[in-house]
Amino acid sequence: MKKKVLVLFGGVSSEHEVSLCSASSVISRIPTDRYEIRTMGITKDGRFLLYSGDPALLPEGRWLEDESKLEDAVISCDRSHHGIIHLATCEIEYIDVVFPVLHGKNGEDGTMQGLLEISGIPYVGCDTASSAICMDKAVTNAMADFSGIPQAKWTAFNKNAYLSEKNALLNNAVDKLGFPIFVKPANAGSSVGISKATSIEELEAACNLAFEHDKKIVLEEGIDGYEVECAVLGNDEPIASVVGEIVACNDFYDYDAKYLANKSELHIPARLPADKLEEVRRAAVKAYTALGCAGLTRVDFFVRKSDGLVMLNEPNTIPGFTSISMYPKLFEASGIPYPELIDKLLNYAIER
Repeated sequence: MKKKVLVLFGGVSSEHEVSLCSASSVISRIPTDRYEIRTMGITKDGRFLLYSGDPALLPEGRWLEDESKLEDAVISCDRSHHGIIHLATCEIEYIDVVFPVLHGKNGEDGTMQGLLEISGIPYVGCDTASSAICMDKAVTNAMADFSGIPQAKWTAFNKNAYLSEKNALLNNAVDKLGFPIFVKPANAGSSVGISKATSIEELEAACNLAFEHDKKIVLEEGIDGYEVECAVLGNDEPIASVVGEIVACNDFYDYDAKYLANKSELHIPARLPADKLEEVRRAAVKAYTALGCAGLTRVDFFVRKSDGLVMLNEPNTIPGFTSISMYPKLFEASGIPYPELIDKLLNYAIER
């Protein structure tokens, strides 16, 4: 019998639109000879809707235009249901496995994973704890330091401290990190709210922007290095993909460079010596294990130009799955086509 998979998309997140694009790609590539597909969207205001229309309409929010394809439903917290409740009829529908194609807050940060844990439904990706750890850049950095994983120098503070000690915090950051400094919301993805600062005035503006997206921010020293990414797959015995390299079309790999400009260069494999590529792959598995990841994660690194040091940039526990996203591209280059990759992810979820 076919297993029934529920794909979640959208979400109350600044990455809502990216999720729609990723989910459209995922849904169209799930092997239909092995899986029966259900799709559920979460609107920007948090409404859960079963969607029975064309996944090609997900980008740009067009899936919401045909109300005949929409139905109010929720994921049941009752473990005996093991699925969803159709609200109009109170019918319970059994779900074998969930693929939460949800980027950012309320989807990638452990909140949705916690709901699915309570519901007893297997789901693709990291568990509640590792999702939360990897989503919060300050916690990720602290865990990396504890595990002896090289990374950029960093500091972090919350908005309350910033409002009361702004000058001291900014000056301390400059003394510790030097310029340029990258300022990031602690809990956001797709480079939303990230700025590069080269002066104290730019640093203050960057902090103000980051605080628009989170109450805690992370400041990191700028690294002159190659930006490389490695996809990791599996549970207890994870495997690493070939390594890819990004050459951003903008000053750094920001939201525009990732999704809008379509001019950044991707090199698969990365243009580094074979021994350095293998070092990155080993580092990706080490970080994946140290952070408690399972199922999938894309691990991003810098390879510092001055000495070749491999430095952790950040993990992404639900990386992009669009047609231009690195995670599926890296495994395709490693000999695992997109539909087979989806099948493996669903099976890893059920296995765990």
